[in-house]
Amino acid sequence: MNPAHPWRWIPTLYFAQGLPYVVVMTLAVVLYKNLGVSNTEIALYTSWLYLPWVIKPLWGPLVDLLGTKRRWIVAMQFVVGAALAMVALALPAPKFLQMTLAVFWLMAFASATHDIAADGFYMLALTQRTQSAFVGVRSTFYRLAMIAGQGGLVYLAGWLHERSGDVVQAWVGVFALLAAAFGAAALYHLWALPRPALDRPVPRGAHFWVDFGAVFAAFFRQPDIARILGFLLLYRFAEAQLLKLVTPFLLDPQSLGGLGLKTQEVGIAYGTVGVTALTLGGLLGGWVISRRGLRRMLWPLMICMHLPNTVFVALAWWQPTGLALVSAAIAVEQFGYGFGFTAYMVFMLMVAGGAQGTRIHKTAHYALCTGFMALGMMLPGMWAGWLQTQLGYLNFFIWACVATLPSFVAAALVRIDPEFGRKAT
Repeated sequence: MNPAHPWRWIPTLYFAQGLPYVVVMTLAVVLYKNLGVSNTEIALYTSWLYLPWVIKPLWGPLVDLLGTKRRWIVAMQFVVGAALAMVALALPAPKFLQMTLAVFWLMAFASATHDIAADGFYMLALTQRTQSAFVGVRSTFYRLAMIAGQGGLVYLAGWLHERSGDVVQAWVGVFALLAAAFGAAALYHLWALPRPALDRPVPRGAHFWVDFGAVFAAFFRQPDIARILGFLLLYRFAEAQLLKLVTPFLLDPQSLGGLGLKTQEVGIAYGTVGVTALTLGGLLGGWVISRRGLRRMLWPLMICMHLPNTVFVALAWWQPTGLALVSAAIAVEQFGYGFGFTAYMVFMLMVAGGAQGTRIHKTAHYALCTGFMALGMMLPGMWAGWLQTQLGYLNFFIWACVATLPSFVAAALVRIDPEFGRKAT
């Protein structure tokens, strides 16, 4: 295989991109739930951890203007590895919540910077056609990181807890393992990443901050920017709220409206079966868009994404106890979500690439798109724990179905290039 071949670095790069994100956004939820933190606090604090991804466009131009994307990728992977080790050291401390949240913030900033560099590197190293073809691949390995994180590592934490009887030491072992794995990933990418000719600092004039501001101005001057921002903010409005309460719902006892699963069972049902279905949905979504184009497939993808939210209404109503049935229900919901979310990813590539893919600030503009995506996840997620406490799980999941309506309004207003994302024939 040619050293620069996409299969040699895209799978590992996007696995490394997904792992710290799932640690901060999902694994932290299970960790804090196991350590007795309330649903309201979990949703509020972990939603604040989205902030680095929201504001990363503020330093996105620095990644464009200073150094190569390759160097940024490797450096941030070493920082994430160090942060994971710090979490392991902080967990036994009396003020573990404050200390681990501070380290998760550091990890989130490093991960957000890594995302900017990795996504920019992806666009610089590949042609537009290859970018579209590999959307499903990068999504697959990103989702495999989710399986490893919220599936394998959650199961490992539960298994270690049962064997040792000490939940804190179980999670210390998990984060120590993660730190070692991420250090190894950084060393691999130091060797394996190609060196595309386009991966160089964007030329800048004598006035650095003028150039810095010009990157933002170019993004907000594009046509239909209000429709674009509405779509970016509202496409996942319902999912942003539902996501924060799925794990607590699965872990809480039936007396509190949950399903009463063990930690290991959550790792199997949600973290392994669910994410596998999510991955398959993402692969199918990328293939469908490459054949039919984003504009033609947007509404079918959206319906497939939002309709399965009713699965959680059914689970909260009947409260089944069988792991197989719960896993199957979650697989249906996650497959639909993965299928529909592919449209959002391709839409961001379209916005960042500009007309015919000629925009020179692709990295920073893609970071702006993902920043608005993170804001659309952060704000609704912050109140989700409080809302669930007021409504109970059943009524909360009914609300999550109603909350899909704004995304359909945003999709009806947005304008999409009819041929974008479709392979040449």
